[in-house]
Amino acid sequence: MANRKIVSIHSFRGGTGKSNTTANLASQVALAGKRVGIVDTDIQSPGIHVLFGLDETKMGKTINDFLHGKCPVSEVAFNIGERALDSEGRAKLAGMNLWLFPSSIRGREISQILREGYDVNLLNEGFQTILKELQLDYLFIDTHPGLNEETLLSIAISDILIIVLRPDNQDFQGTAVTVDIARSLDVPNLILMVNKALPKYDFADLRKQVENKFHAPVAGVLPLSFDLADNGSKDIFSLQHPDHEWSKALREVAETVLAIK
Repeated sequence: MANRKIVSIHSFRGGTGKSNTTANLASQVALAGKRVGIVDTDIQSPGIHVLFGLDETKMGKTINDFLHGKCPVSEVAFNIGERALDSEGRAKLAGMNLWLFPSSIRGREISQILREGYDVNLLNEGFQTILKELQLDYLFIDTHPGLNEETLLSIAISDILIIVLRPDNQDFQGTAVTVDIARSLDVPNLILMVNKALPKYDFADLRKQVENKFHAPVAGVLPLSFDLADNGSKDIFSLQHPDHEWSKALREVAETVLAIK
């Protein structure tokens, strides 16, 4: 297990582009020849499945089924590499070792989680089973924004924590809290990623400012992109538009993740 890494992608507030970041990073790492899993633990408001072309009819078993004892976690795995030919970007993942573990988009199952909660220790057991059974190199966890029991668990078991933030004072305050908690939990590798930076900013200066403020490395500063917004989560943007400035900056973050031993 020494070389297998859990990578949590987190943000203190919603709207930072966390799920888009997770999908694109995991795809880039899979393209680098690694065995990669993605778990959507934003169970209250799942969304990463959309980026991989899934809807309720295509999804099959979900993390919700596993948490409610209806199936083993292995049955939730959706093999992206075998079913990735439906769009220009995702087609590049054909044959790659990439699995998605989606959460349910059905309203009644989301409301059940909101009403009853779930066993976070069972979720952790699921992570370990996924790593072992699929012999993964990386397991990416798309977390729920903010801080709750589930996100604290994800942070605590992470080998790498990537905090996504915008250059915004509310994000800065929330990120400060998350960074403090991550340090108290002894996360081995804490990385920041600035997203949705306005083109008028000096990105090198912004990177330096954020690194000085949080005393943590910034792996990438990604521009606010109307092209990305126009994509509307229909595809994996960095695969569809590899030469775009956003994609280049995203790959820089992926390279940072791959360089951590």
